Amino acid sequence: MSEGGAAGHDRLGKAKEFVVDEFRRFMISFLYIWVLLGMFTMHEEIALRTHGDVALWPHGFAFVNALVLGKVALVVESLRLGHRIKPTPLIWPIVLESLILAILFIAMHVLEHVIGGWIHGEALSASVPAIGGGGALGLLFSATSFFVAMLPFCAFRIIANAIGMERVWGLLFGTSPAGAGERR
Repeated sequence: MSEGGAAGHDRLGKAKEFVVDEFRRFMISFLYIWVLLGMFTMHEEIALRTHGDVALWPHGFAFVNALVLGKVALVVESLRLGHRIKPTPLIWPIVLESLILAILFIAMHVLEHVIGGWIHGEALSASVPAIGGGGALGLLFSATSFFVAMLPFCAFRIIANAIGMERVWGLLFGTSPAGAGERR
């Protein structure tokens, strides 16, 4: 194979590796957020059952929102917004990234409703959702819930970036990281 052909093959291999890694990271983000939104939806359904109002369509929205928010989480990770501060101790980038994601998720929720209202010809004031039941307290409760729910997700990602995914996997599931001896 010519030298140019080998370089092209190498670039194709790197591109494929990049796409597979991005897809894996997206799927992890998507699955975590889908479970999270599914749990929030089930909690809401429990509350609504006391009034007899139960529907399954919110679970479909949870799936679609998880797809969008999974991509938002990848963009935040790629922009390294939580890493702009001193990276040690790791708690600070974890807290900052969780806060950024909570704010962005609420902003995306509002944007989704505003766009939906615009499509249906509603006034802007009518399409802005009452987050957490409405008012500043509802917004604070929702933001706090998202913030706390994103802490384990951000901690896992940031710690994995710091010490390596293989090592985190080994610590969590008891398998030794690739290329290392048994650790107990």
